[in-house]
Amino acid sequence: MLGDSRIICNLPYKWMVFEDVAVNFTLEEWALLDFSQKKLYRDVMGETFRNLASVGASYKCKDCGKTFTYRYHQTLQIHERTHTGEKSYECKKCSKAFSCPSTLRIHERTHNGKKPYECKQCGKTFRYYPSFQTHERVHTGEKPYECKPCGKTFSSNIGFQIHERNHTGEKPYECQKCSKAFSCPSSFRKHERTHTGEKPYECKECGKALRALASLRVHMITHTGVGPYKCKQCEKAFISPSSFRIHQRSHTGEKPYECKQCGKTFRYYPSFQKHERTHTGEKPYECKECGRAFSCSTLLRLHERTHTGEKLYECKQCGKACRDYTSLETHIRIHTGEKPYECKQCGKAFRCYQSFRRHERNHTGEKPYECKKCSKAFRCPSYLRTHERTHTREKPYECKQCGKAYRGYSSLQTHERTHTGEKPYACKECGKAFRWYQSFRRHERTHTGEKPYECKECGKAFSHPTSFRRHEKTHRVEPFECKQRGKDFSWPSSLHVKTPTRNKL
Repeated sequence: MLGDSRIICNLPYKWMVFEDVAVNFTLEEWALLDFSQKKLYRDVMGETFRNLASVGASYKCKDCGKTFTYRYHQTLQIHERTHTGEKSYECKKCSKAFSCPSTLRIHERTHNGKKPYECKQCGKTFRYYPSFQTHERVHTGEKPYECKPCGKTFSSNIGFQIHERNHTGEKPYECQKCSKAFSCPSSFRKHERTHTGEKPYECKECGKALRALASLRVHMITHTGVGPYKCKQCEKAFISPSSFRIHQRSHTGEKPYECKQCGKTFRYYPSFQKHERTHTGEKPYECKECGRAFSCSTLLRLHERTHTGEKLYECKQCGKACRDYTSLETHIRIHTGEKPYECKQCGKAFRCYQSFRRHERNHTGEKPYECKKCSKAFRCPSYLRTHERTHTREKPYECKQCGKAYRGYSSLQTHERTHTGEKPYACKECGKAFRWYQSFRRHERTHTGEKPYECKECGKAFSHPTSFRRHEKTHRVEPFECKQRGKDFSWPSSLHVKTPTRNKL
């Protein structure tokens, strides 16, 4: 054991203390041991300690009855201070008080920057020994904490405890402002900052302050352009180890989060939380500008930028600015031609995951998003939201140039190009550029000869959905009848075409 560890054993022949049988190392000596030597040391010392403790004297707390089998830096006295509230060890820098000297010493490192624990593998240094221990497992792959309900293993006890709450539903951290509860302290602290406005994480490059460390890491990519954690399967880089681990699930297919209501499983915890709200109808995130409520904080932040016009992420190729990093990633693929999401049914590939999921539903026929007003169902939530505005008449997206308003953000984007003249979709075959993606795709088919829209009735194929739908109507059993002339038509638009009449002399 590191430091001065004492246990007194009352044997028939002599008094024995733990120091008589323990081997103590200095920090420098401890750093020279490899992982297996440290593990052996801990196992042997742990067994020795338990043997002595089993026959040793016990010390009882008068307040709560808790017993202590040894005096490790006066453990009983330190424990008693939890009842008295006594904090006699004060930090000279910030006046924060602590109940024991070891906690004070650890706290002082936040001021002096001292990080005494260095990893031999990568040179990374740590302020706290438990953090150093957890980090070492990144190199060894050791995950000693296993969840009994699902078998998942963890390298740190904290991660294990937080995961367990996914099964128990326990949320011990409650916000005193709004009573919202959280399963882990970091989420709780991050939430508190939405009330206080505190932004403790500052970018050293540009001085921008952010509420969460994860947000700072994402922001840093705008300066560096690369993430430090690279996936061996697809070479994609990530800004944090947690993002990297989550990404790996896209290769393994692991979906650890299951909805108790409908059994649906999810790869990502935020997606799982967001899905749960489809059952509860909860929308806890409200826009202060217009009062609109959202089921998740990401949607609120994206919506808020429609008021501020803020676009944080800029494409280095063409200078286009995007409101969120995902949109920037998707946009960059226009330049690179990358389409990482491929449909297993038909082989079609997509630039963005949402388009891929939407396409999959063409095969399955799934339309999970239903309008409460008219029961019309849609393949994706954005279609539903745009449709709902036909009932409310809401047009939240306004053009700053001419004031024209639109129900959907994509419609606004398309409209804005009439002012800017931007044509972001260029044909690789002939160089012709297009303002709208649909026009670009339609043009591409003139080179490829692709006709993806096939009539189930007669097998005829079409390159454009409009032509395909018009053709489908020629197979309708009940044609559209003109009440004035009694004539039948294949599609309703023909009903409104007037037949020219001769002028009478």
